[in-house]
Amino acid sequence: MSEFPGKAVIAGVDGMTSSLTAVRWAAAEARRRRVELRLVHAFDKDSLEYPQPLPTREELADMARIRGQRLLRKAREIAREAAPSVETQLILRYEKPAQALLTMSEDAGLLVLGPEEIRPLGRMLVGSVSIGLAAHAKCPIAVVRPHAAEEEAPTEGAVVVGIDGTRTSEAALALAFEEASWRRAPLVAVHTWDDAFLSALFEEARWTLDAREIEERESEVLAERLAGWQEKYPDVAVDRVVVRGRPADELLRHADRAQLLVVGSRGRGGVAGMLLGSTSQHVLSYALCPVIVARSQGEGKP
Repeated sequence: MSEFPGKAVIAGVDGMTSSLTAVRWAAAEARRRRVELRLVHAFDKDSLEYPQPLPTREELADMARIRGQRLLRKAREIAREAAPSVETQLILRYEKPAQALLTMSEDAGLLVLGPEEIRPLGRMLVGSVSIGLAAHAKCPIAVVRPHAAEEEAPTEGAVVVGIDGTRTSEAALALAFEEASWRRAPLVAVHTWDDAFLSALFEEARWTLDAREIEERESEVLAERLAGWQEKYPDVAVDRVVVRGRPADELLRHADRAQLLVVGSRGRGGVAGMLLGSTSQHVLSYALCPVIVARSQGEGKP
């Protein structure tokens, strides 16, 4: 049984190439989930200003509406090419895009966005809208970028999930196993540990740390987190990775060869409902594959 049954996939549409890449990916995701795809374009009429008396604010709003309708129709064509069988709904909202998508996330299974900004080296960085929605949306959020110079997001490779033992880590596990099962892809479960801070403290006290002992302990933590999920999804092959290092660095290393990366919204020490964790922000900005930020919805281990 699906972890997220019956809830629509929503894709934000703004006309950028990254947005259209996200629409293709969202359509395929809706097909896998057998749910409706909702394409959303929003603009705030009250914020439209022009330094000259003509055109008027009303005329500007009318032009923005016509443009929004055109962008939505184009997005629908792309979605139909990617997944002809998926029912698609076009939605034009007259409010700030972030607020419109945040409201609609309350009744969605997944919210899909393209990154808003372009940076050197072929990496497209997310902006404030994506970061804010990843922190506050009521459903999981996916940020999908073109892979390197290509327009399409990758469709081959493993699903990678970051695990740190928190509640949002459990939500990420649930979603990652579901995605890996749908895609018939292997799952790479990454758990990191970093003793740099402890080593400094222990050095002051003239103590020593046994790296092998720490690694064995962290391996046990990962095994405990995976136990129930591997029984629930016997079709998913799992590669366990326990390594010393920064979580974001290790996740990015695996993500560049993956078709999907799944992380929790906050790591250890995060303030629930307030901030997006630093690891999640980092991988959202730099991972080449699509990234889903899971939301903790009270799921327990099976």
